Amino acid sequence: MGKAGAKVFVTRRRVPEAIDLLGRHFDVEVWGPNSPPPRGVLIEKASECGGLLTEADDKVDAGVIEAAASLKVVANRGVGVDNIDVPAATRRGVMVGNTPGILQESCADFTFALMLAAARGVVRADRQVQAGNWTRFDPMPYVGHDVHGKTLGIVGFGAIGEAVARRAQGFGMTVLYYSRTRKPQAEDTHGVRWVPDLKELMRAADFVSVHVPLTGETRGIVGAAELAEMKPHAFLINTSRGPTVDSKALYDALSGGSIAGAALDVTDPEPLPLDDPLMTLPNVVITPHIAPASGTTITRMGLMAARNIIAALTGGPMPSCLNPEAAAGRAR
Repeated sequence: MGKAGAKVFVTRRRVPEAIDLLGRHFDVEVWGPNSPPPRGVLIEKASECGGLLTEADDKVDAGVIEAAASLKVVANRGVGVDNIDVPAATRRGVMVGNTPGILQESCADFTFALMLAAARGVVRADRQVQAGNWTRFDPMPYVGHDVHGKTLGIVGFGAIGEAVARRAQGFGMTVLYYSRTRKPQAEDTHGVRWVPDLKELMRAADFVSVHVPLTGETRGIVGAAELAEMKPHAFLINTSRGPTVDSKALYDALSGGSIAGAALDVTDPEPLPLDDPLMTLPNVVITPHIAPASGTTITRMGLMAARNIIAALTGGPMPSCLNPEAAAGRAR
């Protein structure tokens, strides 16, 4: 404990292996409740700790960063860092780490779970059985949509998007993708086709799956205009971030029957209030942001976040640093 003369604050007790690893090098304090520490606590810990290991719902904004007298590194247990003000961290000389290259397979598995659940009415059928409404063999109330042989449109073609495309091959799907950067090698490998116009993809797809990071450009990337282009029998799947889809526009499309259904692992806000209009619809499947939540993946992400902190505080290369230029401002 305390070998490197630094203290680390971990915002949740979710990955014991990561906490144990950090404890071999530093004094480690772990937030007890299974909920985000209040902003005041984050400010306090940032002012006295060399490193923070954070979760996706911990808001490390400019105020937290600027109050940090000792902070050298924030390591997010996740790929997306929309919860961290990276420019403010860079100005302050605070390294920001994430955990890429780990969760894409688990997220891709879950994307197909949502796709199948929505298309075949799995959740609704289960609820009917649990309610005692299955009294005879009659499949007609539960007739759904096939997934095999259909057209899948992938919005964002990073590691997760490519992993989804690989799985789509097994379902004999035609795969289109929309991305700012065309990837000819991936097209050859996965047999996918780049579509330079998002609305064209929305028109062509039977299933649209969103896999973009949340940025200023992608906030609301799927809005009323894009949803209006979708086929009446099409489904929207979102495992990226809730605000990439305009929630009101999605409600209007679903309740008005202009699309067949949606499956959402992410919402805006999170958690989704019980009185949110989306919660009233029978053609929506909503899960609690668990696409990467396999035991193996969670552990590997936690360990990578811990290694980011260890490297940053002991002078080694971080496994994944989003702002290496911050290193120039670390000496104070």
